[in-house]
Amino acid sequence: MAEPKVKYDRQLRIWGEQGQAALEKASICLLNCGPTGSETLKNLVLGGVGSITVVDGSQVEVGDLGNNFMVDESSVGESKAKCACAFLQELNDAVKAKFIEDCPEQLIETNPSFFSQFTLVIATQLVEDSMVKLDRICREANIILIFARSYGLMGLVRISVKEHTVIESKPDHFLDDLRLNNPWPELRRFTETIDLNTTDAVVHKHTPYIIILVKIAEEWAHTHGGNLPSTREEKRRFKDLIKSKMITMDEENYKEAMEASYKVFSPRGIGPNLQKIIDDSCIEVDSNSSDFWVMVAALKEFIANEGGGETPLEGSIPDMASSTELYVNLQKTYQAKAEADFLVMEQRVRNLLEKIGRDPASISKANIKSFSKNARKLAVCRYRLVEDEFNSPVQPELQKYLTDEDYGTAGGLYILLRAADRFAVNYNKFPGQFDGEMDEDISRLKTTAVGLLNDLGCNSSALSEDLINEMCRYGASELHAVAAFVGGVASQEVIKLITRQFILMSGTFIFNGIDNKSQLLLL
Repeated sequence: MAEPKVKYDRQLRIWGEQGQAALEKASICLLNCGPTGSETLKNLVLGGVGSITVVDGSQVEVGDLGNNFMVDESSVGESKAKCACAFLQELNDAVKAKFIEDCPEQLIETNPSFFSQFTLVIATQLVEDSMVKLDRICREANIILIFARSYGLMGLVRISVKEHTVIESKPDHFLDDLRLNNPWPELRRFTETIDLNTTDAVVHKHTPYIIILVKIAEEWAHTHGGNLPSTREEKRRFKDLIKSKMITMDEENYKEAMEASYKVFSPRGIGPNLQKIIDDSCIEVDSNSSDFWVMVAALKEFIANEGGGETPLEGSIPDMASSTELYVNLQKTYQAKAEADFLVMEQRVRNLLEKIGRDPASISKANIKSFSKNARKLAVCRYRLVEDEFNSPVQPELQKYLTDEDYGTAGGLYILLRAADRFAVNYNKFPGQFDGEMDEDISRLKTTAVGLLNDLGCNSSALSEDLINEMCRYGASELHAVAAFVGGVASQEVIKLITRQFILMSGTFIFNGIDNKSQLLLL
């Protein structure tokens, strides 16, 4: 009988069953369902989040028909939240959807406890004042918050969460954990059983490159005072040494060994990123510590003791030219070491849990296994309160963004968006929102932006007149093309946050639709 078709088959290949289960448990609140909010939520509904709550107090107007796929002519005059909800529900009937016809700003002011029922809040099109208030509410309730905003041809996305820890960060480029520069005893013993100087051409051609490199590295170290190649010249000579072992020029395994020789030169021990994590103050665990930090504390002990300065071995090896028998035996050698390392880690985690008065079985075997396998790739992301960023951004950084040729437009747009919010507080409308007042609005926006930069202790000469004019030309409009892009970026970050996989973006993301550039400002 054929297997039933898995509904989310393709995405399961990206974030696996655990990731999908986390999505299906998540409850998401969207504030404002204009184009930016609707586009963000559409991607998440298609991805299969558990439930959505749409909060929007406005009615559909004729103007909405031009920039929001989720409303049509029959919706005019209806509740925007109700129409968007009905449309989203159609996209995936497995998602529970409800709407609240209320103004998000009102909700933030009068009912802060409302937000604590959600896994994550997506706040779109909020002005500065509401962003600050909502951020404080979500921090106190420990709710993940993400801001998304489209404004004319620019967009902004900003995550706000006290701390987000990632075990499965799945970086694009990461060195295989082969320990060619530091083989453990069993790997060394295994390679000793193989003779590189064999005259049997078939055997010579089918010796995997891992064995070739371990043996040649040993040979090199033997004649170089125990050291591996470090200078450019030594690395070149090391490659020549590999080449000299070839019998014929078509030996794929020796070519692979030459290409992978850099894996022998990589420094031993742990990288700077992991060092920073195991030096973090959260390593002093107690009964309130998260599972992640308990496992990091166990990892620190492992590295200092059994690991001899290394993390637990990952245990997988890449494909390579090899005889089946040698490849399988090599694979078993790696898997056995990984399993042994994991068992030590598991014991250390259980001991620590007991020590801090928690149930030793409270972290599952599967979680410890995943942690051990990914120990070199852990990530910890922390975000400043939005209020802190707004009131005291990292001044040298901001000044650099404003004056740097590459970042100038993104820095300028960031300041002008904030100036537009100040403008709205003062004049009860956004710059350029109404016809006939454009020239006046341009000079008012300029004055507002200069005032903002002065408050932040920055030089205002960096703002270009063209950018100020452009910002007024936008008139606070939400363009569908920009909203779709911003919504795409925001929903991607939401999935990373919920599945706890992949690396999140740090700082404030600015999309500059004038040059079609995306940049992160670390403020």
